[in-house]
Amino acid sequence: MTALPTAATRPSADGLPNALTDLREFLAFKIGSEEYGVDILRVQEIRSYEKPTAIANAAAELKGVVNLRGVIVPIIDLRLKLGLQEARYDHLTVVIVLNIGQRVVGVVVDSVSDVLTLEREQLRPVPTLDMDQDRDHLLAIGSVDNRMLILLDIEKLLAPALASHPTGH
Repeated sequence: MTALPTAATRPSADGLPNALTDLREFLAFKIGSEEYGVDILRVQEIRSYEKPTAIANAAAELKGVVNLRGVIVPIIDLRLKLGLQEARYDHLTVVIVLNIGQRVVGVVVDSVSDVLTLEREQLRPVPTLDMDQDRDHLLAIGSVDNRMLILLDIEKLLAPALASHPTGH
């Protein structure tokens, strides 16, 4: 059964999801040579990467868990979640700790760039591509000077991983 688009997900006249109307600031980060962005209001903190405690039989993108001030936080490698090759972790590798609903989750990225404020005219709809994979987690393409930023709906991207993992409360 296919869900009907809501006002938040239904594209507006310019082809962008209406959910983007309220989003203005994004945390920009790199994975490989691409730059991505997530809603800054979801970001709790940015930490240097530390090897998490592995969980047996977990999905490949779930690197394990860390104890963050008494909260057990699942750590997901976004590179693997997006279907890219596994990265080498080095001194630039960081974990972005996010609040997603009632959950706290960490995502591993290659590096964090900056916080960007984007106006609606700097946003372009994600092109329709003949892809097998779901594109619901892609909000828009942001254009800042010579930079292209792939804006993610991080909640939709991580929903399957969080549903299958019991920690992160």
